[in-house]
Amino acid sequence: MRFTGAVLAGGRSRRFGQDKARYRWRGKPLMGWVLESLAAADERFIVAGRAYPEFGLSVYPDLLPGADSLSGIHSALHHARNDWVAVAACDLPYLVPEYWVYLLERTRHARGGAVVAEGPNGWIEPLAALYHRDLENEAARMIEGGDYFLRHLVDAAAAEIVPWSELRPRFGERLFLNANRLEDLLPAADEQPPG
Repeated sequence: MRFTGAVLAGGRSRRFGQDKARYRWRGKPLMGWVLESLAAADERFIVAGRAYPEFGLSVYPDLLPGADSLSGIHSALHHARNDWVAVAACDLPYLVPEYWVYLLERTRHARGGAVVAEGPNGWIEPLAALYHRDLENEAARMIEGGDYFLRHLVDAAAAEIVPWSELRPRFGERLFLNANRLEDLLPAADEQPPG
């Protein structure tokens, strides 16, 4: 199935202390791991307010800035050539290609406009999800109305929620480990120091 992969790298990385998209971990930048997970996409690009020439991909800014991740999702939906868009934050190094295949299978019978995973804490993971590009107008409406809560977009999409109980045995406990701080990359004793 043809799909677009969009990596959001628009955050300021304040808690991380440096541009986490470029932070080298296990031999490659964090964003490199996420892009690798999207290798099967026939179109990939980055949504960010700064250039990332080292990745060799188009970089698009937020078209309607100021709404944090919702602005990034809106821009991704606007620029995508395919109906389904895999949207991922740049700081999820445990995402793998098989994860996206698993979610894409759900789109074949999805009645809504998104497929979103549940994380280990019971919250949804809207920055490791699939969105139909038909949601672009809804995202724009939310931004213009000052509603930046991603759960509201997921609800408006009548998204299919994939339970953590299905994902954990296939992809492991760390699937959605995101690097907000450097120490987040060392969640267990068997981890190697980053760099």
